[in-house]
Amino acid sequence: MTDAQKWLIVAAVAGFCWLVYLLAPILTPFAVSGLLAYLGDPLADRLERGKLNRTGAVVVVFALMLLGFSILLLVIVPLLENQISYLVERLPVYVDWVRDTAIPKVQAWLGLEATSFDLNVITQLLREHWQQAGGLAAVVVGYLTSSGAALLAIVANLVLIPVVTFYLLRDWDALVVQIRRLVPLHLEATLVKLTRESDSMLSAFIRGQLMVMLALAVIYSLGLWIVGIDLAFLIGISAGLLSFIPYLGSILGVLGAVIAALVQYHDLLHIVLVLAVFGVGQALEGMLLTPWLVGDKIGLHPVAVIFAIMAGGQLFGFLGILLALPVAAVLNVLLRHVHELYKSSRIYERDPVKIEEL
Repeated sequence: MTDAQKWLIVAAVAGFCWLVYLLAPILTPFAVSGLLAYLGDPLADRLERGKLNRTGAVVVVFALMLLGFSILLLVIVPLLENQISYLVERLPVYVDWVRDTAIPKVQAWLGLEATSFDLNVITQLLREHWQQAGGLAAVVVGYLTSSGAALLAIVANLVLIPVVTFYLLRDWDALVVQIRRLVPLHLEATLVKLTRESDSMLSAFIRGQLMVMLALAVIYSLGLWIVGIDLAFLIGISAGLLSFIPYLGSILGVLGAVIAALVQYHDLLHIVLVLAVFGVGQALEGMLLTPWLVGDKIGLHPVAVIFAIMAGGQLFGFLGILLALPVAAVLNVLLRHVHELYKSSRIYERDPVKIEEL
């Protein structure tokens, strides 16, 4: 490959990224549809291997997706909003407990001089902003009604995303075949290998880890609700969704649940019960959920996931967040492939004696 060809490839990649940046608002619903189709294709393939044809399998998968989103919008979102409102109302109680109980004990354990902390300003700011916003639903409704263009865009996306998702699900396998036919024959074997490795990595995280996160959110939420924690669903769902970062979700969940139990009950029994809930969740994750749903696939490193999502959001907005994980998986596989090429090259295998002589 000549230098001119290399610069041409670099210019083409830069131009493509600039085009994606310009078309980000238009490409976002298509990216959402592509992600949903990617998530639903394995189930559609499994149903297709049964007694259903492709269209029937897609209809079943599409109905399950609609059911899931309906539950999210009609049950989960209002429940979380109520829990957040309750937290804001009870925030002075938590602040008083931190100021009058937690901080003096920490100062006594560390041998520090007693100092006073004024946390009422933070409480007042949080309560004012939440009351001014009027809750999540009021924010969304106010935004939609204040801008006719935004309302039109939302309606268009609500119609476009299901339609595009349905057609992508129905023709997913045919599209993969057509794309493969466009690949030059001398690159087909390498590109197919890299694509399969990227798909395996994405499956390990997006499909497998997502199911683990949802399962842990249910386990933590129901467990804390049985224990009697008022903020059970808020703490449980937050801990479950953050579980893709090892130990972070469980640590934050335990801290939040222990504080909630101390403020609410002031006894040791409920702290033990909270620790038991998270202990059961961690045991189920290690012995059942992760081996069953993720298996031995190598997923993306949690730090790489965080960086990819933040970088994608900073560069391309919501579209960048959607494309962050697929792009990170492909780059990870490409870097692994480049590393293998480097290890098999003459540079890596050079005689150590000759290096010392240089």
